[in-house]
Amino acid sequence: MAPETSQFESSEMLATFLASTPLLEDSWRLCSHANAVAPRSFAVSVVGQVAYVAFSAVQVVESGRNLVELQRCGREIWGSFPCHVEGENAVMVDGGLLQLFLSIYRSQDFQQKIFEILNTSKSVVLAGHSLGGGVASLSALWLLSHIQTTSPSTSVFCITYGSPMLGNEPFSQAILQERWGGNFCHIVAQHDIVPRLPFAPSFPSDVERLRALFMQLALQLSDENKAELFDKVLACIEARFGPAAGDDHQERRRYWPFGSYMICTDKGAVCLDNGTAIIKLLYLMLAEGSANSCTDDHLKYEDYVTKVCLHYLVKRRLLEVSFSESSSESGIALALQSSNISSHQESVYGTAVNCLATARQLGWRRNLNTAKMAVSLSKINPFRAELEWYKTYCDRSEDLLGYYDSFKRRGASKRDFKVNMNRLRLGCFWDDLIDKLEKNQLAHDFHKLSKYVNASQFYKLLVEPLEIAEYYRTGMHREKGHYVEHGREKRFKIFDRWWGNRKVGDEESKPRSMYASLTQDSCFWAKVEEARDLIFNVTREPDPRRHLLPLDKIQKFEQHANGMIERKEVAVDVLAKNSSYNLFREEWSCLKSQLQLLPSQFPGFQDGMVQ
Repeated sequence: MAPETSQFESSEMLATFLASTPLLEDSWRLCSHANAVAPRSFAVSVVGQVAYVAFSAVQVVESGRNLVELQRCGREIWGSFPCHVEGENAVMVDGGLLQLFLSIYRSQDFQQKIFEILNTSKSVVLAGHSLGGGVASLSALWLLSHIQTTSPSTSVFCITYGSPMLGNEPFSQAILQERWGGNFCHIVAQHDIVPRLPFAPSFPSDVERLRALFMQLALQLSDENKAELFDKVLACIEARFGPAAGDDHQERRRYWPFGSYMICTDKGAVCLDNGTAIIKLLYLMLAEGSANSCTDDHLKYEDYVTKVCLHYLVKRRLLEVSFSESSSESGIALALQSSNISSHQESVYGTAVNCLATARQLGWRRNLNTAKMAVSLSKINPFRAELEWYKTYCDRSEDLLGYYDSFKRRGASKRDFKVNMNRLRLGCFWDDLIDKLEKNQLAHDFHKLSKYVNASQFYKLLVEPLEIAEYYRTGMHREKGHYVEHGREKRFKIFDRWWGNRKVGDEESKPRSMYASLTQDSCFWAKVEEARDLIFNVTREPDPRRHLLPLDKIQKFEQHANGMIERKEVAVDVLAKNSSYNLFREEWSCLKSQLQLLPSQFPGFQDGMVQ
């Protein structure tokens, strides 16, 4: 049975907060001021401890809509903000809006004003109307990317009015994963055509010219031109998101909402944070508009802001919903009443109900799957514990092989069979988790939860040596190539990124006083195997000129291994008497003797010969 909590709870709380504070009215007032006196620039206003920065809607942007990778303009701007999302394409934003932001960002006046604000204000509200909204969003993203280290006590919030869509779905996912979705609220009038424009593909040159004029607020369009623009946009959105739309994921989600959307009507506002529901409502509400209303609404945000504040200050009664109905049904009915979608139009009304109900179910399912995954994680702990016991057993064994080599040389005993089954079971669990994450079936910030970051890292350090042992035991390196480049499972590469993106505490920088329980380089044994193979190839290669590259690789691995041992980042099985690593050291010492090398002199190459 579905829970009684409504998916509108958090978004309605946001809407109530905005309408009951001066944020909406003050930010819109500064946006209007920026539109009038600061073309292609911004205006600043400080009220107490809150600083408002509003970007003018009067901008010059390239015609046409093209998405570009966010990382193109440099990591120094976006800090640690991810440029790729697991299971998705690159994070991309509108190229024209990105250029507008960069032109302002690189100005000395902007940098100076922002740093002054960060030194004197506790909160920064960035706002913008139309194209200025896109600049405001990117400015907020820039601040959020750096404020964690420079001014962690300063809060950042972004409000846009009639802003066009900014980026693709991976961009939206990346913001959710950083837990910044609540820092963005986009105010959209019910029939405003500008937020819908990026959904339409490129128009013929004459219509593209009208769109460019409209986006730059040169709104002196004839009724005929308005009608043409409206019909084209509506037809494109219906083809991509209407009932008969195809399933081309890349095309449908080329532009995608992020943050929360407050869609305003004469009867109030509906606030949503689910991308699918937002797009469906934008389409349904535009379909009920007209050519004049879709252009006029873009300049009526002062009226909508006033009405929204009034509606939320005066508590509204939901006349058509009885007290016996669930909170979910009440939330949907309230949203539909605010959206001004008439119940007399059965097909449109039914579509709106379905999309809002579906949005609720999607959010609930993600939370449920996340909770179930925690239960599943606890159920696999016995398999992990048995592998830990096996490692201890191998490290104490009289054969002095250690964990890795004992598994690689294992026999057909019941114990060895069980260990291998546990390896496979753990792999299946983590593959299933990654599959759910890539299909958007888990919480957006799942991979940042410390429970799973730590558990995946421990799994990788414990189990990947066994994966490497199995790879070389079965001779897969002779068929595919060495493990690191040709045999490593995707799950381990993903866990590397999770661990690398975690927040590192001071305790991790302290030197070790004893050897690690698990070797901190999970691919260490694969590098040992590759180095031994290189030694074998050098001894069989009569041409000294072909020794240079493999000898260089072997020496680099030796330096890597010595550094890990010196820092005590290896487990005791690495130093076991009969381990593959000790065999490597013996073989390497023998080879250097054959080549008449001294360790202090290596490498020294002259005329293709080893000195």
